[in-house]
Parts: sequence; C-alpha cells; structure tokens
Amino acid sequence: DSLKRESGAKVRYAVIQAAKCQAVADVVRTTLGPRSMLKMLLDAQGGIVVTNDGNAILRELDLAHPAAKVFAVSFVVLFLQRKQSMIELSRTQDQEVGDGTTSVIILAGEMLHVADAFIDKIHPTVICRAYTKALEDAIAVLDKIAMPIDAQDRGIMLGLVKSCIGTKFTGQFGDLIADLAIDATATVGVEIGQGLRDVDIKNYIKVEKVPGGQLEDSRVLKGVMINKDVVAPGKMRRKIVNPRIILLDCPLEYKKGENQTNAELLKEEDWNLLLKMEEEYIEEMCMQILKFKPDVVITEKGLSDLACHYLSKHGVSAIRRLRKTDNNRIAKACGAVIVNRPDELQESDVGTGAGLFEVKKIGDEYFAYIVDCKDPKACTVLLRGASKDLLNEVERNLQDAMSVARNIIKNPKLVPGGGATELTVSAALKQKSSSIEGIEKWPYEAAAIAFEAIPRTLAQNCGVNVIRTMTALQGKHANGENAWIGIDGNTGSITDMKERKIWDAYNVKAQAFKTAIEAACMLLRIDDIVSGIKKKQAPGGSGSSKPKIETEADADNEQILPD
Repeated sequence: DSLKRESGAKVRYAVIQAAKCQAVADVVRTTLGPRSMLKMLLDAQGGIVVTNDGNAILRELDLAHPAAKVFAVSFVVLFLQRKQSMIELSRTQDQEVGDGTTSVIILAGEMLHVADAFIDKIHPTVICRAYTKALEDAIAVLDKIAMPIDAQDRGIMLGLVKSCIGTKFTGQFGDLIADLAIDATATVGVEIGQGLRDVDIKNYIKVEKVPGGQLEDSRVLKGVMINKDVVAPGKMRRKIVNPRIILLDCPLEYKKGENQTNAELLKEEDWNLLLKMEEEYIEEMCMQILKFKPDVVITEKGLSDLACHYLSKHGVSAIRRLRKTDNNRIAKACGAVIVNRPDELQESDVGTGAGLFEVKKIGDEYFAYIVDCKDPKACTVLLRGASKDLLNEVERNLQDAMSVARNIIKNPKLVPGGGATELTVSAALKQKSSSIEGIEKWPYEAAAIAFEAIPRTLAQNCGVNVIRTMTALQGKHANGENAWIGIDGNTGSITDMKERKIWDAYNVKAQAFKTAIEAACMLLRIDDIVSGIKKKQAPGGSGSSKPKIETEADADNEQILPD
C-alpha cells in the first residue's frame, strides 16, 4: 500500500525539474567563474563546509528526488570515474580530470532544460540521438581550435593552472597554489615511453595539512613527511645526514599465537628458557637488519621494546606502525625496497637517495622528514594556514590544480577559456543544424543553444548586462571566426583570451562535454519511477512486543492489488 509509481510524460517533466531546479544546476550556477559565490553546507557529521567547488557541493547535498540524486551522483561518479581510452593503460578511473565539475552540471542542466520544449512531441530516443551527434561535432570543433603547447615551459603551465584555479577561493593568493601544483606534478611524473609522461597524484603526492603559520609558508618537499616520531626519543637520533633507510612490513617482535596458546611448563627453568628463546629470536632479527648498517629502520607493524633496545644500542633510529601508503611514498622518494622478512634483505633494498632524515616539532606534534632526495618520485605538499576550514578549502583547490597540471602533462593541448570555446562550438553547431534533415534538427539546434549557458552564467556572475554581452559575443562568433573571443570573468568585458592568458585544458573541456551530454541522455530516457516506502509501525503499540521484521517471504505474500 506504500508503493508509489509515476510513469510517462509526467516523469520526464519531474526529472527535468528535479535535475534543473531542486538538484544541482541552480545551486551550483553561482559558483562558476572568478566572481563566484561560496556555499555553506552542513555535512552529515554536523560540520560546516564552505566551498565553491562543484564536486564538493554535490557530495554534501542531501537530495530527495531520485532523478536529482542520479543527477548529482552521476556527476560525482561519471566525472571522477570516467575511463578515457587515451593513455589509460591500467590507471584506475577515479583520477581522470578532476576539474570543471561546475561547468558540467550547468551544461547538463541546460541540455535538459532545452529538451523540455519538445519532450511531448519528439521521442526521447530521437532527442538523445541528436544530442550524441551534437557531441561528436562539438569534439571535432574542439580538436580544430585546440592549440598544442610545450608542457616543459613553466610560464605557460603557470598561466594555465592559474586560469583554471583563478575561479577558486585560493585565486586571491596569486601564484602560490599554481606553483605548488606544478612543482608536485613535475616531481612525480614518470616517463611511460613514446615521449609520454604519467603522473599518479593519488598515490605519490601526499597533502599534509598543519594548522598554524601562514599560507605563504606552504611548500613542496623534495621527499616525504610523515606524522610520526622515533620510537625512543631519548636514545635515538632525530637528525641524520645522508641516512641509509630500510623499509619493512613485518613486525619486529615475538610472534604471538594465532589464537589462544597454552604452554605447559614442568620446571621453573623452562620459563626462563622460553623467555630466552623469545629474546634470541628478536636479537637474530635485529642482527640481520644491523649487518646492513642502516641509520633508519621503518616498519609498518609493531616494534618491541627489546628490538628498540638493540637498534638504539647500534645508533639506529626506528619508526613503527606506518601506513602502507606512506611506506610506498618513502620507497619511491629514497629508492628503497619494502622487504617482507628481515632474512631476505639485500644491499640493493637499502634506500640511500635521501639527503636528510630529521624529526621536527610543529605545534604539539612531531613530524619526521625524509627530504633532499636525489630524484624523488613521490613528494609531500606541506600546507600551512590559520584554520582547518581554510586548509580544507586550499587542499580541494590544490587537488584541482594538480589535476589540471597532470592533464596538460598527459595531453599538452589548450582551448580558450572564458566561455569562448562554448560559443565557438555553439556557432559551429548552429551552422551545421541547417544541413540536418528530419526531426532531429530541432533537438540538435537546441543543444547548440544550450552550450551558451556557460558564457551566460559567467556574465551573470560578473554582474554585467547579460543580454547585451551575449548579443555582442554571438555577433563576434557568428561566422566561426574569433574563436578566442570570450568574457573576462573578473571584469565582464569581452576580450581576446590569448592576450589575457585565460585557457582551459583540452582534456577537461572534452570530458565536460561528454559527461554533460551523456548524463542528460541518461535522464531523458527515464520513463518510470517506482518508489516503495516501508510502513511505519502504528504508534501506541504495546511496549514489550518486538516490532515485526519483514522477510522476503512476507514481501512475496503481500498483495499490492486488491483481489
């Protein structure tokens, strides 16, 4: 009796409304461009998130309508987990482009909005077919106007990353975040042959947020920093120059029994023998490590007091219970190999690439630095700032900036920013729509108009006269020329994007178009929404009786329709 079902045209209207208004497009619209507004959201734990990052806003929104949810989720999932077939060999999907989430939502919301006009007259499949054709043509236009660049040229990279994060909260700090992002991605980039480079942000760049100090104190370390102190601070050295580092992922303590272990002792001497065996076992393990003359031993598991004694007696500093991911980063930074058993150690496993091991105290906590590495393939970005909220927002912006830098390293092509790309695509599609025959012409033309949502939103957020600005821009783009004319997001004036150095990465734009149109097509195909809500127990029932738990069998016997 709680089953609710809607179908047909009513559903399509509901889907469009939910995706456009109740969900995201209108919430996120004001966060596009350098003059964007911030949103304050209450997250599930009752904390407050202040951000203008489209993706972060979507994650925190709690939506009621299933279509709105799909709309939000499809962006978080589709955008962050889309697999592109380019240099993607085994790179997991969730690290694809990482920027442009706001544009995607606005674009998809607009695609649904323009479909509203003919959803009754034209079948959704036809609309989707026209949209897909428009997408193919849009990507072709992108390829035509894209400008190849040299990814090694720091000036161009800096301009590009700045123009991509200029819309974010940290845009006010100038080059700081862009510099951090370029340094970090340049450090961990690896050659994968054929002149291509790959950058693994997720595994090899750690962002360490330490409240206190000023944002200007943030820097990229030539190595790794971990939130750990040595095991015995009084006995072990806290500063070692050119350390020899051994990394383990086994415990340096006596093996405990798998489950309850009983040992029956007949004589008092047996007890001493048992303790002696344990001590000898640990001593042997430590000696196997010490014959390689390490300065620092780091293990992911435990380290007993006795092992700590043997190591400190030989002047070795030890760190225990390190995260697996941190251990991997240290291995990449200093050239060590993580070893599973001390008896398998070889000279080649010892890391000698680090220039300095040092433990410093920042605030109340100790941090171990393994820095000045020769050719580190992993690094830590140390962020300092006044408050946790500020640091969280800076970290989100830094992730976007690093994604942009990585996209350029992987595919060094630029397209104009400031809505110029969308206007060029829109003008090209409008011209082409006249040659399309049949019923698909109308949705195709509508898709062309939908692309104008991005420059229009930019103009709205600048506070200029939208109609006048859009007319002037359309006039400049009408004949397919002036591909680089767009809106300066700060002033709202119409300028040449090349002169202003307002650029976007080709990957991000292509991905944004694909995701927006695919998500719009997916939502347009919905024609039935079934939602069943479980009956609540009637109030006033006897307190002692347990609530009846429904099983699958009950659900089968329940009659939804009366006989």
